[in-house]
Amino acid sequence: MVKRMGIVWNLRRLMAERDMFQTTDLIPALAEHGIHLSREQVYRLVAQVPQRLSMDVLAALCSILHVTPADLITVTETRVQVAKPTATGETTNAAKAPPARRVRLTRPGER
Repeated sequence: MVKRMGIVWNLRRLMAERDMFQTTDLIPALAEHGIHLSREQVYRLVAQVPQRLSMDVLAALCSILHVTPADLITVTETRVQVAKPTATGETTNAAKAPPARRVRLTRPGER
């Protein structure tokens, strides 16, 4: 078993709790904090878990929503089963490729 860390991005839920149901509601609030993002960038920020996040954007979101970073980001831990190699070097859970078949290609009308 291997531990994998995951992140739950709570921005959409926190916005809904504050009656902000459209992603464009964040644009003027972010602009007041000196953050200028396009409509598409704000949509991706709300709809997806960001892989990289500016500390300025994080601070602005916390200020706008009156939350802490811990409220915005929840870290989760999952355990993943890892296949162990056998004596032959193959993994026990590995899918085996089908055996190779010899094929002869012909053009239409040829035999």
